[in-house]
Amino acid sequence: MLKGIDHLVIVVPDLPSASKSYQALGFTVVPGGRHPVGTHNALIAFGDGAYIELIAFYERNPEHKWWMPLQRGGGLVDFCMQTDDLLGDTAAFRQAGVEIDDPSPLSRVRPDGYQLKWVLSIPRGPQRGVAPFLIQDQTPREERIPREHDHANGVTGIGTLTLAVDDVARVGQWYAQVLGAQGRKIVSEELEAVGERFVVGPHLLDVLRPDAPSSPLRPWLGARGSSPYAASLRATRTGRALLDERQTLGARLSLV
Repeated sequence: MLKGIDHLVIVVPDLPSASKSYQALGFTVVPGGRHPVGTHNALIAFGDGAYIELIAFYERNPEHKWWMPLQRGGGLVDFCMQTDDLLGDTAAFRQAGVEIDDPSPLSRVRPDGYQLKWVLSIPRGPQRGVAPFLIQDQTPREERIPREHDHANGVTGIGTLTLAVDDVARVGQWYAQVLGAQGRKIVSEELEAVGERFVVGPHLLDVLRPDAPSSPLRPWLGARGSSPYAASLRATRTGRALLDERQTLGARLSLV
């Protein structure tokens, strides 16, 4: 069963610069380590157990699933869901119509030398970033996620992840079938969009399509295709604050 968002992926051109930029926004950024596929990361952990992964390439890897999204501007490009049944949820997404690979191992070496190991099921082609990739830890999850989750900006967790899609019915059917519950019809006046909202553990997932020529989702879909568009982060401060995209490296993040 899906338990909620494990983490959001923000791909950036340079990891040290991105880390400094997010620190300036009031986030506590912790070095993550290196993957054997040419990437390294830094993590922003939250009290709800989820986190943001800032990831960059330390060597060229055009075959990597996030290489092309980086060439198109980077920012928020993907997301991972927690599951307590990797094989079962992989099969459920496949039965719902998602092309998703069988689980395969990956690892990361932390700066202290500890090797983290996990297994991933990753959607294929254009379904990446619309359907989540799924994770099952082989080393303890608490070792993968930083223990530092207090932030000067008051962020405590992920609120809503918004996906921009061309076909709400098709994508919504994936989630309804996997979650065993239909999404709630929603209208976003801000984005001039319509779609469905799903509850996944403590998080919300909005699947939206543009409903007007002036919707900002329309040019996004033209440039990026169906993909993550924005995320809100729960914070102890009142009001809504949209973070400066120059500092987030193109990721649309807001504090709510």
